[in-house]
Amino acid sequence: MKRALVTGATGCLGRHLGIRLAAEGWEVTGMGRQHEIGSLLEAGGVCFIKGDIRDVQIVDAACANQDVVFHCAALSSPWGKYQDFYSSNVQGTQNLIDCSLRHQVQRFVHVSTPSIYFNYIPRYEVHEHDLLPAKPANHYAATKRIAEDIVMEAHRNGLPSIMIRPRAIFGPYDQTLFPRIVAANAKRGVPMIEGGQALIDLTCVDNVVDALLLCSDASDDALGRAYNISNADPRPFAELVGTLFDMLDMPLRRLNIPYKTAYGVASVLEGVHRFIPALGEPLLTRYTVGSLGVPQTLDITDAKAQLGYVPRVSIEAGLQQFTDWWRSEKC
Repeated sequence: MKRALVTGATGCLGRHLGIRLAAEGWEVTGMGRQHEIGSLLEAGGVCFIKGDIRDVQIVDAACANQDVVFHCAALSSPWGKYQDFYSSNVQGTQNLIDCSLRHQVQRFVHVSTPSIYFNYIPRYEVHEHDLLPAKPANHYAATKRIAEDIVMEAHRNGLPSIMIRPRAIFGPYDQTLFPRIVAANAKRGVPMIEGGQALIDLTCVDNVVDALLLCSDASDDALGRAYNISNADPRPFAELVGTLFDMLDMPLRRLNIPYKTAYGVASVLEGVHRFIPALGEPLLTRYTVGSLGVPQTLDITDAKAQLGYVPRVSIEAGLQQFTDWWRSEKC
């Protein structure tokens, strides 16, 4: 029986991964910060540890006797202080790397992000080896780039490592992507930058779990690098959101905004919220405007060829899974 540690186990991806591994006969330890979800994981056969990857003592204990570490935990947000992102995404990753090396973990599977490609310019079929922007788009992208460097250095130092860059994960348990859109619709409407025509490359969470399992069994030749992961079925934002709200049987309030206007408003809001930190995250950020208004699609050729990855769950099926879960949560 293989033994695995899943970080970020109470998040959307980590939760799906932990349950799937346990169902397939792995001995799974899930590490996360939400006790209630941890109890649900335990009911699904996962040994849950409540803890933070920034706590090196907890991380060290969790890494002991593991065959594979799946690192899904991260601070992912369009807004926040750099130090908060750094402590979670960089220092947390370093803790896991150090402890994995100490306990001779056989494989380290790291979840990175295609946000490192983003530079507010339309990009289609982005390949893993394409040049990265000189300046990362935000603190999240910046710290995830550093984390990738840490993982690759560990691979060179004897920790067999592999990374994926999944694009816009959605599905049951999602608390960020679609829930934010539903919340925006309830308040003022969903921003449709330039009519919502920008192509959005999504990934069903089950497909990301498939990719992670493939990484755990990948040949040595496939290690030491990152792989793009998506459904390879980009759709205009307006079309995706329209389908989502049709499935939810909810009226969609479209807030049509020119890109330059939205970007300018976001810049002003960011300035105000930096001046008054107590206001929290702005209603609109420049990164959010870019994500909704600037197309970026991924080339997943290498994941198919080297890992055997195939997007098994379609966008429509994934949307149905999400809406079924959303209704069950709201009942």
